[in-house]
Amino acid sequence: MDRQEISAIAHGDHPIAAPISDESVGVLLDRALRRSDERVLDLGCGAGTWLIRALADRPGLRAVGVDTDASAIARAEKAATAAGVSDRVVFHAMDAKDFTAPNRFDLVLSVGAAHAFGGLLPTLDAAAGHLASDGGLLVGDGFWERPPGRATLDAGFEAEEYDDLATTVDRITDRGWVPIYGHVSTRQEWDDYEWSWTGTLSRWALEHPEHPDSDQALRVAAEHRTDWLHGYRGTFGFLTLCLRRAHDR
Repeated sequence: MDRQEISAIAHGDHPIAAPISDESVGVLLDRALRRSDERVLDLGCGAGTWLIRALADRPGLRAVGVDTDASAIARAEKAATAAGVSDRVVFHAMDAKDFTAPNRFDLVLSVGAAHAFGGLLPTLDAAAGHLASDGGLLVGDGFWERPPGRATLDAGFEAEEYDDLATTVDRITDRGWVPIYGHVSTRQEWDDYEWSWTGTLSRWALEHPEHPDSDQALRVAAEHRTDWLHGYRGTFGFLTLCLRRAHDR
């Protein structure tokens, strides 16, 4: 079982692939989509959860989703059909860095997908290339709630991989972006996300004991739970921002 298959199972009970509650997703979309008839692009859309949620509440919206995971795109297309919004969204299975479109977008989303562009700042630059002149960006990425200790680094992080919250926002504003709204994931949101990720994967393994990947799934869930509880819990944070570009950029 590869990483994408594991992720698909683990997110079964928490389809937003980030430590953000359903309520917070709704608030962020409301702040980012003021007219409800925008053209929206999601770079790193996964199974299309953000787009389908936005489309379901806004009949005038049109959307495009891009993700390198073909299986996730297949799930997104199926979910869009089930939600009755498939006529207003197009999904592409391809590298988000290679995506081009003839028209600009009113909003670009990229939540938890900065790795696809090599980091937060390159993600901002990539999004800017798709935005209309008065468009906005909804971006989510990690930051350090406190300096990472040895346990966090042993969980697979690099100390220079992220900055603290203030420095992260400073780097964004120095790039010519203006925060319109922001959400820092709470401890409850993080715990719900991690318990869902590890628990859903574990449950799948226990319910499919004869599956050849059952033992692997249990092992991955246990390792992830250990990394979280003994490593990055309370140290690694997640910030989601609604951004607009400064007038002189």
